[in-house]
Amino acid sequence: MAKMLTRGLLCAVLGMSSVAMAQDAEPAAAPVKAPDADAVRDTWNFFYKGQGQGPVLVEAKVCTEVAKEGPNKYECTAEVGPEGVKAGTSVMLWQAYLVPQGDTIDDLMVQTKQGALVRDTKDVKIKGEGWRARQWTGLRLSKPGTWTVSVLRGDQVLKEIQVKVL
Repeated sequence: MAKMLTRGLLCAVLGMSSVAMAQDAEPAAAPVKAPDADAVRDTWNFFYKGQGQGPVLVEAKVCTEVAKEGPNKYECTAEVGPEGVKAGTSVMLWQAYLVPQGDTIDDLMVQTKQGALVRDTKDVKIKGEGWRARQWTGLRLSKPGTWTVSVLRGDQVLKEIQVKVL
């Protein structure tokens, strides 16, 4: 009973239903480590009181597929591996952020480079409307070689991913 009350209270505090929690949950086969109380408190404080501090980039992956429906909706379901992709394959940079509630971040960019040559830069805009702001940006990796996909905020590099293009 105490576990049910605790989960119900947590769901109410987070503004999520148990159905929404189940949709975002990982497969049952792999147990998930619970964060410590300080990590949860820090996250709550940032989400509810961190306006103006910018986003936290939690994950970024180069993908060939993002689910549009089902239990993995809006998740990267086919990540590009170390073997790379063929030139011209449709890919995207999938991103997950924590953004303070009510904030809009419009100074993010996704940049692609082939070697040292910048091939493309795209603006990214995200909003603090929920616990996760997910976004995916289409990329054009048109020529063979080693490419770098970067997430930038102003002149700060938040993440770089190397992609082999065949």
